[in-house]
Amino acid sequence: MPSKPNFVAEQRLAQSKWFSANLAHYNGYCGADYRVSPEHRLVNLSPAVREAADRLFGADPAIQWHQHANHGLSSQVCCVNFLLPFADKPELLARWITHVTGDKVGEVLPIELDRAGQDWFVTFEWIGDADYLNEASPGAQRKRGANATAADAAILYRTAAGATNLLLVEWKYTERYGQPLDPKGNSTRRARYEAIWRAPNGPIRADIDVDLEDFFWEPFYQMLRQQMLAWHTEQTDVRVDRARVLHLSPAGNRPLHLVTSPTLQRLGDDAFDVFRSLLTDPADFRSMSIEAAFKPLGDWPEADWFAWLQQRYVTLCADEEFA
Repeated sequence: MPSKPNFVAEQRLAQSKWFSANLAHYNGYCGADYRVSPEHRLVNLSPAVREAADRLFGADPAIQWHQHANHGLSSQVCCVNFLLPFADKPELLARWITHVTGDKVGEVLPIELDRAGQDWFVTFEWIGDADYLNEASPGAQRKRGANATAADAAILYRTAAGATNLLLVEWKYTERYGQPLDPKGNSTRRARYEAIWRAPNGPIRADIDVDLEDFFWEPFYQMLRQQMLAWHTEQTDVRVDRARVLHLSPAGNRPLHLVTSPTLQRLGDDAFDVFRSLLTDPADFRSMSIEAAFKPLGDWPEADWFAWLQQRYVTLCADEEFA
């Protein structure tokens, strides 16, 4: 009896079938059924958000599409497909925020205003208003989506108690990790983050025996930078009372949970649990499956775009226990 394909192979097959059935005039780029040519990347998005995505990402300064935005397994595209439909539906977005955070939401606030004067209640590749992490090159402007720490999505809201909360969303799809970062960049990483990663000047506990280089393994390096972005925004931006990170990934992508940093393996066997345990406030980071995060949409008639997601991302919209 043949073995079950691994998660990546399973998703590649599913996306190949969907692309061939729905994008037959576009797919086949570089011989792959699950790719379209780069100039047709917008067809990789839900029809409900293509025009909106083109306007939002085409703003000035532009939000960078990732190199593989024309790929069926793009996590950036997956994130946009699931979250951009909320961008003009603040009441429905408030219900979703309550589901994933437990907060009682009083009001969802615009997080971006485009040149036409439209409010966006969800945005993408958010890097903050200031270079909190010392990443900008002298005289250069940071780019959203390239060469700067960014949250895949960001949402701003006011709780029923009156606090203004920033929710930074990190989105994973088929990613998996195992190798350390190139050590050639370690001196630059230390210069940027040495003074800001650990309490009292950063989010990581001061009372635990870890070194900055213990985080130079993905996904820990990315989680650390995003948590620093949240922490320093909360400490510096007078408009934000609290900033947290919500990590979303498929239930079926179990290799993503591996503890890749050898020196952190003593702390546990799930990467996200280990990372959370290192924070001065563990509640500042939450990891959740995509399936669990979006399950309620199937019962919300207003979320009429969810039917398309169920067809495109079958397993990501299934009950988690069966994913």
